[in-house]
Amino acid sequence: MPRTPELSSVHFKQKSQTFTFLQSRNINLRKKGRVAFFTSETHGSLKIVLDAPRCTESYLDIVSEDVASVLSLRLTRRLIACKRCKTSTFHSEKSEKSHKSTMAQIKLQNVQDFYEIGEILGSGHFGQVRELRERAGGTCWAGKFVKLRRSVSSRLGVERKSVEHEVEILQSLQHVNIMALRDVFESRAEIVLVVELIRGGELFDFIAEKENVTENEAIDFLKQILKGVGFMHSKQIAHFDLKPENIMLSDKNAEHPEIKIIDFGLAHRFDAGEDYKSLGGTPQYIAPEVINYEPLSVATDMWSVGVITYILLSGISPFQGDTDGETLRNIVDMKYDFDEHYFSQTSNMAKDFIEKLLVKNPKERMTAEECLLHPWIKPITNKQKANRSRSSINMKSFKKFNARRKWKMSYNMVWACNRLCRLHLLCKGDKEDEQLRSCESDQEDTETKPASLIRRRLSSSS
Repeated sequence: MPRTPELSSVHFKQKSQTFTFLQSRNINLRKKGRVAFFTSETHGSLKIVLDAPRCTESYLDIVSEDVASVLSLRLTRRLIACKRCKTSTFHSEKSEKSHKSTMAQIKLQNVQDFYEIGEILGSGHFGQVRELRERAGGTCWAGKFVKLRRSVSSRLGVERKSVEHEVEILQSLQHVNIMALRDVFESRAEIVLVVELIRGGELFDFIAEKENVTENEAIDFLKQILKGVGFMHSKQIAHFDLKPENIMLSDKNAEHPEIKIIDFGLAHRFDAGEDYKSLGGTPQYIAPEVINYEPLSVATDMWSVGVITYILLSGISPFQGDTDGETLRNIVDMKYDFDEHYFSQTSNMAKDFIEKLLVKNPKERMTAEECLLHPWIKPITNKQKANRSRSSINMKSFKKFNARRKWKMSYNMVWACNRLCRLHLLCKGDKEDEQLRSCESDQEDTETKPASLIRRRLSSSS
């Protein structure tokens, strides 16, 4: 590997670039404005000019690789920073020309300088969600502490680009029915998303607690869902994972609870003329074009709205099979009906609403705006309004569906936790084995009796 010249200079304009050197001692990396200086005892100095106002430690790292005996100086992403608030801005991996106005702000200070960290609200494979109290105004927020994946081969943690993607999406979706993003903080090991604190729980849980719910009440919630989805679609953003678990209430004790759409991990912003395909989503709620691996659009979300409405009114899932495979076949084959046993209390206009969403051709589905003008949502005549008032949700069936759904969620959570524990123990075991091997000697021990030496080797290999 060639020796790095004394005081050589590299101009860095790409989003990702790596410089590799022979490993040496007394390594130093310092930054001053747009310039970073890498110096080592062996190589002298390397001056790196960044095509950005400032470089931060999180994005300019020295990575030592002992096995290959090399040293990598890695610049992972272009940054733009504000000197006043020490806030960095990253761009997505999409074309900068397409999304110049869409940038996610990340504060490089400690989250505890701005918020008091409270109790744990939840946890998962990504990390923890904790209650935060703003030091300046006392407002409460939720802090999503996301553990970053340490390396490409690591099974634990979340990839940085996934978090960056979700942050970018949330920053461009400021709407009353979409979970708000307040702040983003970054450290070397994790990213903290400060988001709106949603205390009301899931919409389906709220409805399941009631004895009777009319179609009018259900429509009040659906309107809010449609307004949030419509706003997303106006920004050319599709959610791609609309389901009951991602439709929450800000405060269930409020007179008129507000819907909040959450979890934008699978969301995508469309470029003009883009053919985007994905197999992501939850089997019960995904559209036929997802299963068939065809180009997707914002209309894919409207299929999910149709499925959610069907379940909300009847308490059964339109395409649910005994297995995920059977469910997916039912979706592709459009196998669903309005069983009188479950839809006896449902108005014809509600069924018409669902039928115009569960359409195989995405171009023929109603848009969110068209849904808000549908006679079931916005009655044209007094007769339509009266029919809607007399109809109600099948509460007996709905309560059973929600109980099964919650049980399945609990089962999946326990399974995931057990899997993470096994992975942790496996990793721990590998480390112990490495330590054990490093301590053992392959040389003959002349002072040890042969029998004891054999026993020691057998015990270490078992």
